[in-house]
Amino acid sequence: MKGGRKNLKRAAEEQSLTLQDGQSIMQVVSLRGSNLIEVLDAKDEKSLALFPAKFQKSMWIKRGSFVVVDESGKEKAIKDGSKVACIVTKVLFYEQVRALQKSTEWPEIFKSTNSDDANGSLERQACNHEENDQSESDDDDGLPPLEANINRMKPMELQTESESDSESDTDS
Repeated sequence: MKGGRKNLKRAAEEQSLTLQDGQSIMQVVSLRGSNLIEVLDAKDEKSLALFPAKFQKSMWIKRGSFVVVDESGKEKAIKDGSKVACIVTKVLFYEQVRALQKSTEWPEIFKSTNSDDANGSLERQACNHEENDQSESDDDDGLPPLEANINRMKPMELQTESESDSESDTDS
């Protein structure tokens, strides 16, 4: 692993986070493509942010994720007519979000939203699904129930089971 990516990974794994001047926590509203994302700040205002290329192969974000954004040049960018107002400096992971929710740096607007769904719902749903399966029946060896594949057409059956049973009885 190259030095830049290694340092980026090491910085992402830090549990403690202190916000610098001009940095704030924002929630991803939508992905616009071409390294642009739409974010929602603590004042309930939406703006466009640049997701730098250095994060491209290292970190992924989705709607509802939380990021640390540098908005020090926001006023100047808006005055110049640029639509991109801020730059993402750090992606927050589930453990970091949980720690920040308990601190005073976490914005009030995000406390009312269900941030758990945004960052860890798949992990929690998988655990809950496994617990439900185990409580329902233990004879499946912990496997989830099979679902029908609706993408394929069912082949027509040429003969039914009752016909095949009657033919085998007459042959013997």
